[in-house]
Amino acid sequence: MRMISSLFLLLLGTITWQARAQSGPGPNVIFILADDLGYGDLGSFGQKNISTPNLDRMAAQGMRLTRHYAGASVCAPSRCALFTGKHTGHTSVRGNQPKGQLIDPGETTLPEVFKSAGYTTGLIGKWGLGNKPPNDDPARNGFDYHYGYVDMWHAHAFYTEFLYRNGQKVILEGNSTRLNPEAEAVMKRTIPADISMGLGVNRAKYTPYEFEREALEFIERNRTKPFFLFYSAVTPHANTEFKKEGMEVSTYGEFANKDWPDPEKGFAQMMRDLDNLVGHIFAKLEATGLADNTLVVFTSDNGPHKEGGHHFDYFDSNGKLRGSKRDLYEGGVRVPTLVWWKNKIQPGSNSAHVSAFWDWLPTFAHLTGTQTPGGIDGLSILPSLQQRGKQKKHPYLYWEFYEEGGKQAALWRNWKLVKLNLEDPTNTKLELYNLAQDEPETNNLASANPKIVKRMEGLLQEAHRPFPLVSLFKKDQGKATQ
Repeated sequence: MRMISSLFLLLLGTITWQARAQSGPGPNVIFILADDLGYGDLGSFGQKNISTPNLDRMAAQGMRLTRHYAGASVCAPSRCALFTGKHTGHTSVRGNQPKGQLIDPGETTLPEVFKSAGYTTGLIGKWGLGNKPPNDDPARNGFDYHYGYVDMWHAHAFYTEFLYRNGQKVILEGNSTRLNPEAEAVMKRTIPADISMGLGVNRAKYTPYEFEREALEFIERNRTKPFFLFYSAVTPHANTEFKKEGMEVSTYGEFANKDWPDPEKGFAQMMRDLDNLVGHIFAKLEATGLADNTLVVFTSDNGPHKEGGHHFDYFDSNGKLRGSKRDLYEGGVRVPTLVWWKNKIQPGSNSAHVSAFWDWLPTFAHLTGTQTPGGIDGLSILPSLQQRGKQKKHPYLYWEFYEEGGKQAALWRNWKLVKLNLEDPTNTKLELYNLAQDEPETNNLASANPKIVKRMEGLLQEAHRPFPLVSLFKKDQGKATQ
């Protein structure tokens, strides 16, 4: 009798899933990923110096996720966590260095989830997932259409001489770049010679504007069928190889006469361009009649940077949090996140549910009625977004980072453990913070809480899986940064 009941429940679950999948696709989804934007860079998250009216409107009409975490504190592994639903303890890409890292062909990726639900999938902007990916890597991983950069270092050059469309090189007529000796020396050690790098000399086409045009055209072109658009911005990232010249923009615009250093004017203009992009996307959704059936997400791949002459402290880009890009403190991995879904998400709402990049894949599988792949760490956050149903919680979150001596971190309940200097066991440092009482992570409580430290060290061990390329990270230290 028990076996019959079990079989009945299994059959009922299968029928329910099939009915959901056959009821038609879910909403269109636009996922906008900023590059190196900090927790405090949006008006809705406390920014006072640079206005972000379109993003603030998105927050007022949608939901702020105030405890959402990136996959890592740098670009490539963070995106890998987003695309595979796994934390960096066992992702196939765990850093920007070294070469040889690519998404495992056997892994189910986020665009593949959408494709299985009948969606057209598009990537506009930066792929940057692995080192060095083949030119058709976006297509290999589920994108029907891609226009932009494939390699992460190529994405530093905003006046590059060429981009890629579906794996084929597209020449940007009128653009040319220059190198200075210091940047050239760095690039020769690390960056492939076939990549057009440098600062713009002839500036006919600014790639962020190219990407905005392409995104609006993608929406128009696919207005009659369900689509997933991943807009992967290259700003406010710097042209990293160039110090005070690295915040490369087409104009300083309204900030030209500010009493600010030029790199900070460039950063502000990048934020203005990002905010304008969001406004133009929403205007396109209204004009095409798609606003009633589109879900929009805006977030960042990691915390704020201090490159290209810009410093995150100038505009308080990490807000109340400690740390920045490459840190596993909150400022390096907690990112401002907005979700907008007309008539489905309560306007002006907030969620403090602890979530992470690896939750988006199962969330969108849930949304589209497709099966969630096995072996992942993510949990659907659709109940939190819609504020109904039971929301599952993570037992803990985990990050690891192989640069700067090696780092690990875990978040369990209100406790955050950060372990530093992994490469030197004689100098390993443990830091424990109670985020409920000390969100800026200023008071290390490790010595006063040995039992909690021991428990959380067990989580670090549990989450980590050996990585075959780990020995190469140390070899690549001090080369080009991302």
